[in-house]
Amino acid sequence: MLVFASVFLQIILPMFLLIAAGAVLHRKYTLHMPTLSKLTINFFLPMVCFVNIYETELSGKTAGIVFAYLLLFNGLLIMAALLISKLAGFDRKLSSSYQNSGVLSNSGNYGLPVSGLVFAANPLGLSVQIIISIFQNLLTYTWGFYNSVSASAQGEKVLKKVLKLPVLHALVAAVILKAAGVTVPSFLWSPIQNASNAFLAVALLTLGAQCAYMKITSLSKPLVLAVFTRLFLSPAIGLLVITILNVHGTLGQAMFIASSFPTSRNSALLALEYDNYPEFASQAVIVTTILSSVTVAVVIYLAKIWFPA
Repeated sequence: MLVFASVFLQIILPMFLLIAAGAVLHRKYTLHMPTLSKLTINFFLPMVCFVNIYETELSGKTAGIVFAYLLLFNGLLIMAALLISKLAGFDRKLSSSYQNSGVLSNSGNYGLPVSGLVFAANPLGLSVQIIISIFQNLLTYTWGFYNSVSASAQGEKVLKKVLKLPVLHALVAAVILKAAGVTVPSFLWSPIQNASNAFLAVALLTLGAQCAYMKITSLSKPLVLAVFTRLFLSPAIGLLVITILNVHGTLGQAMFIASSFPTSRNSALLALEYDNYPEFASQAVIVTTILSSVTVAVVIYLAKIWFPA
């Protein structure tokens, strides 16, 4: 009960206060959604990507094990989501939105605080979550974007659109500068960091605006499948991969817990930007985040039992 209360009060409630603020502002002032979307995707998201990758230290055997897990876990999850969308008969746009909702998790602004809470006395757990968060960023900025763009374009057009994405340029720049040991001048770092810090608020306000007039009168098949994939199938696949790799202790706990996080708000932003059923994508973010206050608490409890540190 204590874990449930902590997750809800420290993570769920603050997120929903910003989402609610976005909904209220949109109802009162009728915000221009395309402008909000373009600002978030083309400015704030590249900034947070650059800062996250530039600042994080990745080294050692642990990072190698985590990367092996992430490649296998996400590969299996993507294949499962693709198979489910085929069996469900979704069109290309809905399939794209469903796959992003099922595969892309909120490992940063949700996952990092949760891991900080769970592993307060064990820095290894939080370090693992940082690596997972960066990998999720890479997955979002590559596969997630490609998946969204390919719903309305083909072949070379998809590649051209992906290569033009500012977030990809930010990612490459961060990797190059970090590898070369270049220090970003303070007059550049200050605005980059300020923009990065603003991303969470702007993204959640945008999500709230998307949901301002949203009504969930019934649980549609795509929504049920997205919730199932993100909150139940994902942890099951995570547990399978952890078992295959024979991972134990804190490392196993961190991986298993990370597999249970709700749908990333970036999936809703991508759906809005490329008009891939944005209302469904927003519903998936909201519903999985609400339900995760229970499911994540259960996974944390099981992780402590199955992978004792």
